Amino acid sequence: MTLQQLKYVVTVAETGTITEAADRLYISQPSLTNAIHELEKEMNVQIFNRTNKGISLSKEGENFLGYARQVLEQAAILEDKYKGRGGGKKQFCVSTQHYSFAVNAFVDLIKEYGQDEYDFSLRETQTYEIIDDVARMKSEIGILFLNDFNEAVIRKILKSHDLEFHGLFVAKPHVFISRNHPLADSSIITNEQLAPYPYLSFEQGEHNSFYFSEEIFSASERKKNIRVRDRATLFNLLIGLNGYTVCSGVIDKKLNGKDIVAVPLAEESDMCIGYITHRKGMLSRLGHTYLEALQKYTGVDTIELTLRENSIVMNNDPKQPKRKLERRGRFNEFGKNGEMTCDAETIVKRHMKKLQ
Repeated sequence: MTLQQLKYVVTVAETGTITEAADRLYISQPSLTNAIHELEKEMNVQIFNRTNKGISLSKEGENFLGYARQVLEQAAILEDKYKGRGGGKKQFCVSTQHYSFAVNAFVDLIKEYGQDEYDFSLRETQTYEIIDDVARMKSEIGILFLNDFNEAVIRKILKSHDLEFHGLFVAKPHVFISRNHPLADSSIITNEQLAPYPYLSFEQGEHNSFYFSEEIFSASERKKNIRVRDRATLFNLLIGLNGYTVCSGVIDKKLNGKDIVAVPLAEESDMCIGYITHRKGMLSRLGHTYLEALQKYTGVDTIELTLRENSIVMNNDPKQPKRKLERRGRFNEFGKNGEMTCDAETIVKRHMKKLQ
């Protein structure tokens, strides 16, 4: 196996055709085809499915491609360090829930490493896609949150994909609302006060479950719900409809605008916001720089978390009773008595089947 063969595979995957890949690589189509066949034979893996309509990545090929990209990125870093060369076009990808600090850190990364050639990606996407991106090594880092409600399910899914969660900071839940909202001047807001207003959340696609929500799951029933796919639409609806969403409280006026304010939300559990990485992967210099920028925008230099059996303890008060969760919604996982009707293992298996 050679670096050249790995470059061939990555290029074919990016272009989707042997013809276009061969043109980009300045080699003949037979030479490219033979090189890929030799690599597949040597590694005992079928990277591409071949039909009369063309080629496509196989399931094994998607996994192989993730490792191939990492090897090429590390090789570029070695060249940069020891050969005194630019190491070619720098590549980096991060997948994240919709956080302004993730965008700001990405901007800093480009300012530091953006040369004449680079290929960086910032994917603000659905929670399960973040996990899938890092598992397949499409993204080096994924940013999401855990709390006392979703932690058991998310950690099991991360473990099944050989991923690790690293805490960045623990945040008190806040409500994002318009500066002109009737509750904007409140020092703290309750769910009862929010009841008359539309609740906005990010749609999670086929994995639309309470556990994959970007927003804190609440025991209070929300009668007015609007789901969106992008940040701009959500903020426009916040302003236009006096709606609200639940978030970490970290807000950037330059990115989110001066018309949005964050107000603390009462009676909800803390959010531990962090990042996920692949256990078998090695964080690149770009990855380390991005994490340093994240720490700058989140105001943390060290991770201060209370751990119990490798889990984040969100509530240390034994006198505080656990919340009873009401039965409601299309994706109900609770009985009429408020008890779970299925455990975390069942939820994990259900979502794993969708990937097969």
